[in-house]
Amino acid sequence: MVCSYDEFSIDTPMNRILKATMMLLVRSNLSKERKREIKRLLAYFDDVSDIDLATANWQMRFNRNNQTYRMLINVCWLIAKGLLQTQEDGSTKLMDFLDEQRMSRLYERFILEYFKREHPKLHVGAPHISWTLDDDFDDMLPVMKSDVVLSLGHTTLIIDAKYYSHATQHQYNTHSVHSHNLYQIFTYVKNKEAELARADVPHEVSGMLLYAQTDEEIQPDGVYRMSGNQISVKTLDLDTPFEDIKVQLDEIVELHFGLFV
Repeated sequence: MVCSYDEFSIDTPMNRILKATMMLLVRSNLSKERKREIKRLLAYFDDVSDIDLATANWQMRFNRNNQTYRMLINVCWLIAKGLLQTQEDGSTKLMDFLDEQRMSRLYERFILEYFKREHPKLHVGAPHISWTLDDDFDDMLPVMKSDVVLSLGHTTLIIDAKYYSHATQHQYNTHSVHSHNLYQIFTYVKNKEAELARADVPHEVSGMLLYAQTDEEIQPDGVYRMSGNQISVKTLDLDTPFEDIKVQLDEIVELHFGLFV
């Protein structure tokens, strides 16, 4: 999913932002091990000019030739705009609190872009799902905008990516999946299934709530059969090397579509 090291050595606006972000992280309160890793990568950027992130132009156009940079630049923007704060002594410290909504959008985008790049055999998108209505009257109905929809042949998987500080709801010493999340994914699945049925298209539609894993002891995990459809609830461990994240996401494709990487 990442670019080749040769691409990093070219003096381009995107590489300047990557270099400046890594230099910012080196001056932050990261662990010594992380800083060593970043400094090792900075060696590939020796020929790239320095810039001030405060004046960087974030309005970039992405195409097939630079598509792999999209996620990297989004992460840089998050770090520059919302993840770091400057101390009185001029040093930089990672913020303890992140804007959950901003992180959620980044999380959704990461999953979408990963499947697009790593699984070209799949049709990957984030379409609106239409309400299946008896009389076409849809005034004041909310828009159903999916996060990720994967399809291959007659099989469709709708993924709702969730980034919360608490992955479950807790009441009376009992942990359960957030009820509104479950209602939402169920609604998406049933309306997508009805749409395909009306079109007389062979189909198998399932849904998944994919939570970013938290440090809580209990994490949501289960596979349910609901009115003829499979609804699963999984977590994605982001606090791990990218290769391990890749294994987790590839497993979803393998289980639902039988595709091996």
